[in-house]
Amino acid sequence: MVVHLLADAEEAGPPQVGFVVSKAVGNAVRRNLVKRRLRSAAGKHLESLPTGARAVVRALPASAESTYARLERDVAGGFTRAVERVGTVARRPAAPGGDAR
Repeated sequence: MVVHLLADAEEAGPPQVGFVVSKAVGNAVRRNLVKRRLRSAAGKHLESLPTGARAVVRALPASAESTYARLERDVAGGFTRAVERVGTVARRPAAPGGDAR
């Protein structure tokens, strides 16, 4: 699973999470099962996201065979890593010459 996070310090409101589960995960029944499990797991870990953040969780094909407990651990870990990356990017000093990257 891959988690993308956009955290805007000026945004207010609760975090929002979207899900991408492609046909590579399986047929419609399998994809919907994975989406329901991811939605439930993400709901339990929303407090780990900053206020106003927007996250996208992309399920990989292996998600189809994962248990709910495994998906929940992956979501929690993905949120944690994404928040750390966003914090690192926000604290990164500006490049010489004023070109901020």
